[in-house]
Amino acid sequence: QVQLVESGGGLVQPGGSLRLSCAASGRAFSNYPMGWFRQAPGKEREWLGTSRWIGGNAYTGYYANSVKGRFTVSRDKDKNTVSLQMNSLKPEDTAVYFCAASSSRGMIVSSMSEPGNYDYWGQGTQVTVSS
Repeated sequence: QVQLVESGGGLVQPGGSLRLSCAASGRAFSNYPMGWFRQAPGKEREWLGTSRWIGGNAYTGYYANSVKGRFTVSRDKDKNTVSLQMNSLKPEDTAVYFCAASSSRGMIVSSMSEPGNYDYWGQGTQVTVSS
């Protein structure tokens, strides 16, 4: 049984940083796209970024314009994990954050933002940005 488990959420002050982690079990995702989404109350699930394997131990990241330059997705191939480093956090970043994994190695960039293109999801972790 495949499971994705997020950790690292919590309360942080505006301007602060937080690092989320997502551990996958039941299947190796090292050569498959993994990404992060978030959902605020009353809003649709929003894509943040996706990491795609490009060969060997190398990955490349793709990001939503709303978080580009502030958020970074990274992978640990051996540990089967994906992380989200969030800097310069704002109150509007408050949401439940989800990691997701795809079974399609060939996911194209234009499809990365669609939740339906991911096959596995974590349960979510709350991030609250407030003073």
